Amino acid sequence: MAKGNRELSREQQEELLETLKARFEKNMNRHEGLEWAEVQAKLENNTEKLWSLNEMETTGGEPDVVGLDQETGEYIFYDCAAESPKGRRSVCYDREALEARKKHKPENSVMDMATAMGIELLTEVQYRELQELGNFDLKTSSWVQTPEKIRKLGGALFCDRRYDTVFVYHNGADSYYGARGFRGLLKV
Repeated sequence: MAKGNRELSREQQEELLETLKARFEKNMNRHEGLEWAEVQAKLENNTEKLWSLNEMETTGGEPDVVGLDQETGEYIFYDCAAESPKGRRSVCYDREALEARKKHKPENSVMDMATAMGIELLTEVQYRELQELGNFDLKTSSWVQTPEKIRKLGGALFCDRRYDTVFVYHNGADSYYGARGFRGLLKV
């Protein structure tokens, strides 16, 4: 994708920054000790990352800061929507799984969408970290990064929260459901 396609207008940038700031201030428990002014300065200097955050936002992810990478100094954003993002559901795990389906193919795959958006899929560990910040996926589920050994055997992993517990499950990588999407992360 050409770089020109990955830029927001000044108006779009300002609108997104206002949305992110309001969410940041409303959910201080997710990022104690961090200051919005520092996050905003970093965002304003990384317009391509702003574009990716906008993609997270427009697909229903409600991205928010969940930490600071002490090694790189980058802020970490996760999708913090209560349920798996609506604009990223009904997708199989990856391109290989999509191409393997003979009938009723979904429109896209998790890995292709994440790459196009410029984000990463949460790992199981990151998904569990997210769940420490609130109760997510009480009615939906979210694909997570799958170890290569499992993927080579045709499977993929997903998680949800039921009975006040985070569960990890498996499914065929080519499966897809209206209540299963994926959550991403972005470092800025």
